[in-house]
Amino acid sequence: MASEAVEPEQDRLEPEEHENPYALNSLSKFTLFETKSRFYITASTADTHRVLKIDRTDPTILSVVEDATVYDSSELDLLLRMVQDGNKSQGGLEKVLEFHGIVGFVKFTAGWYLILITKRSVVGLLGGHYIYHCDETTLITIASKSERTAQETKMLHTFQHVDLTKNFYFSYSYDITNSLQTNLTVSPEERRWNTRFMWNHYLLSPAFDLEDPKGRSQWVLPLIYGFMDQAKINVFTRTVYLTLIARRSRHYAGARFLTRGANEHGHVANEVETEQIVSEPLATSFGSRSRTDDIHPVSDYGAGYGAYTSFVQYRGSIPVMWHQESNQMTPRPPIEITIKDPFYTPAAKHFDDLLGRYGAPIFILNLIKARETVPRESKLLAEYGQCVEYLNQFLPEGKKMHYIAWDMSQAAKSGHQDVMGVLEDICEEALQATNFFHGGPARNEVGTGPHRDKPLLQHGILRVNCVDCLDRTNAAQFAIAKRAFGHQLYALGLIGTPHLPFSCDAVDVLTEMYHDHGDTLAWQYTGSALVNRVDTYRRVKAAQWSSHSRDLLENIRRFYNNSMLDADKQSAINLFLGVQPSTPKYDLARPNYQQWYTPSHLDEPKSDDLAPINQIYREYYKPHILSQFGRLYAFTMNSTTRFHAKPKNEMLASPFSSRVPTEMGSPTMSKSSTRRTARRWAVPVQVPGSSPSIHSSSKLPNISQTSTAIDDNHTTNQDHHVPTNNQPIHPLETLVSALLNPPDLDKRINDYEWYTKYHSSNELQEKDENLVEEKDLQLYIKFSKNNSLHDFDHNTNATNTTNMYKQFTTNTIGTTGGGGIPNRNLGLNLQSNWFTDITSNSNSNEKSSNDLIIPNSSPSVRDHTNIIDLNRLDELGKSNLVYYENWLKSNST
Repeated sequence: MASEAVEPEQDRLEPEEHENPYALNSLSKFTLFETKSRFYITASTADTHRVLKIDRTDPTILSVVEDATVYDSSELDLLLRMVQDGNKSQGGLEKVLEFHGIVGFVKFTAGWYLILITKRSVVGLLGGHYIYHCDETTLITIASKSERTAQETKMLHTFQHVDLTKNFYFSYSYDITNSLQTNLTVSPEERRWNTRFMWNHYLLSPAFDLEDPKGRSQWVLPLIYGFMDQAKINVFTRTVYLTLIARRSRHYAGARFLTRGANEHGHVANEVETEQIVSEPLATSFGSRSRTDDIHPVSDYGAGYGAYTSFVQYRGSIPVMWHQESNQMTPRPPIEITIKDPFYTPAAKHFDDLLGRYGAPIFILNLIKARETVPRESKLLAEYGQCVEYLNQFLPEGKKMHYIAWDMSQAAKSGHQDVMGVLEDICEEALQATNFFHGGPARNEVGTGPHRDKPLLQHGILRVNCVDCLDRTNAAQFAIAKRAFGHQLYALGLIGTPHLPFSCDAVDVLTEMYHDHGDTLAWQYTGSALVNRVDTYRRVKAAQWSSHSRDLLENIRRFYNNSMLDADKQSAINLFLGVQPSTPKYDLARPNYQQWYTPSHLDEPKSDDLAPINQIYREYYKPHILSQFGRLYAFTMNSTTRFHAKPKNEMLASPFSSRVPTEMGSPTMSKSSTRRTARRWAVPVQVPGSSPSIHSSSKLPNISQTSTAIDDNHTTNQDHHVPTNNQPIHPLETLVSALLNPPDLDKRINDYEWYTKYHSSNELQEKDENLVEEKDLQLYIKFSKNNSLHDFDHNTNATNTTNMYKQFTTNTIGTTGGGGIPNRNLGLNLQSNWFTDITSNSNSNEKSSNDLIIPNSSPSVRDHTNIIDLNRLDELGKSNLVYYENWLKSNST
């Protein structure tokens, strides 16, 4: 009976431990004890303690035992006293140090080493879960007695070249290896570590099972390598958090010129997943699950994780097998394609992996150069295009990859293209097809468009690359992120339009974060910061002049590191990740030449009813210690108030409004129809979870309607809808509308067809008699109208016209050019049937004031005169009056 009474009490006191056995444990305080034969590691959170035992007797064997018992404070003290008493004869139990986590275990030639995190710092906060940066580590020999050989010392020195104190991040209670969408939509019993981004995978594998989610150890602490930054945006009384997480893949990782393209397994070099999280948490935790039914529908603001949005984009080298032979005397070695695979097996494996991780469709943005004096990057342009074309032919309709090749460098140099605008257009197209993640119903103002009442999932990815995936790629990812940032804010109900100006506080924060993001990734890959920043492609004059010296310095540093240090750096990374350099083997299992993809990867994304996330009460609030505002990360986090010092009268200005008056007056800020949206590609896409609306079109537009689909607000995706307003129409908007949708488009097309086929017609080459030029008719109309305006006598009018006609036809009719070839007949041929249709033979008493009398020059019809209806002539020649008047002036001179 006593045990039955205690068990419910434990469940009531420790809901974090018993509610979900697959959830991550928030163990954060570690202590290392040692005896002569064992290491004892205790991990504690408040009154909850666990114990890990490591054997030290055999230096060649790693023996790690997890104690499944959960101890309270008194039970842990009793256990430690028992160990102390049992080892008195061998020195007892000693406390070595306190630390913050286990990085892993490593062995070179002699014994095993234990790597521990000794210092940390908070860099992020998501739903009450802290994200830390690794500030300091230590390496401890496990064996009680060991001797280091020269080879052991050399390998240890090489291993320590990987600086664990720079750009390594971890979290105790939040799975930092997966995206926010995966963490919130996949149940814990099904969710696995994304080992692609777990850089201590090789170090943890000897002691723990990292693949089976059901056997997940509480001691595993994944480390990602990349970039992490967070800032808060103050919007009057509301606070918006902007988080940027970049995860670098451990597969095919290394230095710039030593890892290029793709390997035989389909892994690409410089592979980084960048996640942009925008949130407005009204509570500390993410939220709670909300299952919807017909009786209890989802509310507008309180369901699921509606305060969190996420957008993921991807960068990686071109997935064909190519390399650059590193040469100390050549700063830019030539590019060589090593293997020409007609079935593009490495690329097929790579894109199949992307489909499995992100879903379809895949948007590919290729930014390499198209024109070069000496072909270099352009070699890869042709190869990459053929690769995508080959693989695309086997994908079903609606799931095909979208390939966009654009020479960004040439566009920036020419100055004739809006680089950032084009990139935002591409992002707009990708967002309409792939969406972004939003954990709850849309919070935009009801009535401004179709209102989404369900969570929104991202299915698909936008893949960006240049040659190095550094400068151009980072600038492109910033432009893409800026457009996605606007849509995320719009989905949260913070702004009324998803378009943000460049000169606002929120975009300034995003710009600085992407500068740091690009510099950090460039340092990791090349050993230097970015050469060309975002300002270079925005054509900011001040930035261009001030960046010349910095660009020169970074180029020199990059050349030195690539030439002198990359070999040692590559060796250290290979040793840290457990990569064994070997000759590539191409007898590996190849995918089917046609069905190179996994069919299940093309399925629509599914959600596990918004999976629960771990409890964070103890880790965040720390009820066992005294907290101070000055030490709380949420209080000291970087914010928009630190970027620009504003006068008091502007302290309440919105961080989403432009500081430049001209930009606010631009039509691009009032309506989306005048922005450079993706008119060339955009087609309305039905959003999962969106309800039908009167604003949505019942059917997809045809080709002629596609260019104006966005302007007419026919999109069914409410997150991409911009509400109309009653502002006056801007003159530029009228001009753009007239250029895009001319009212006389059909007439212009017919005129163009006539002009293009007119000069190549056979009538010009067969007989001059069959042709009558409108110039002749217009000539007579001109003289006739002048005579009638000056009230000239009709006979005089006829005489003058006849003399003019004789003079004109003498110079034009019957003349020949060089070589006996007749010239174009610019005179009036009265034998033409076309001319006869508008003439009539009559007596002098039948003439009217609108008739023009012209003596017939043909011998066969000299007995009478031809009467021409001037109204008919005016209709035939009025369209080109100005052109013919200029022609008359030039001939009269």
